[in-house]
Amino acid sequence: MSSVLVVGGTSGIGLEFARMRAGRGDDVVLTGRDTHRADTLAKEFGARGIGLDLARPREIGTALAGVGRLDHLVIAGVSRDDNKVTEYDIDAALQLVTLKLVGYTEVVHTLVPRLHDGSAIVLFGGQAKERPYPGATTVATVNAGVGGLVNTLAVELAPIRVNAVHPGVVGDSPYWRDKPEKVLATLRTETPTGRLATMAEVVDAVDFLLRNGSVNAVELSVDGGWLLG
Repeated sequence: MSSVLVVGGTSGIGLEFARMRAGRGDDVVLTGRDTHRADTLAKEFGARGIGLDLARPREIGTALAGVGRLDHLVIAGVSRDDNKVTEYDIDAALQLVTLKLVGYTEVVHTLVPRLHDGSAIVLFGGQAKERPYPGATTVATVNAGVGGLVNTLAVELAPIRVNAVHPGVVGDSPYWRDKPEKVLATLRTETPTGRLATMAEVVDAVDFLLRNGSVNAVELSVDGGWLLG
């Protein structure tokens, strides 16, 4: 049995990963901004939920005070942001940069004493870093920053392994599944596999990065080859 913490585990891929690992018999803790929601969801599959807001990094240490020794750490917390440089929203940008870069780093900083040489960490990025779109000004920037964060953490924390997963369009995720079929059909035609990635496939990729002891400082794309389209 492994001890697992999923930061940002109350929805989407983070929740699916937490549910999968708990079903395997692991000791799982998940976090979400809403303490009650995190606790309620976690109890549904035998995990434990705690409240934590990545955009409030000074509170992260206190929020994680009850977390013990960890084998696997997954930081999946994300925030959708539509922020064009021509209509730049500084407050929205500061929140996302804080959440994704400062918040992620502070989680690791807080938990270093509870990690061990065999521990592994996976951070979530995204493919906007490679294929930006109007409004992705901050999203593309912070997802590219995740790559730099992976590299520096892998060096500083060695032999603890640190990797990142960069999902593309995940067709059955809460964000994408209700999009117009015309939009999804176009995305499928742009993907060499002819279909969109699934949450189960991203979950499997995260699990692979955690369990393969020779995979380190890797940024893994899970997009069916979408970037080639």
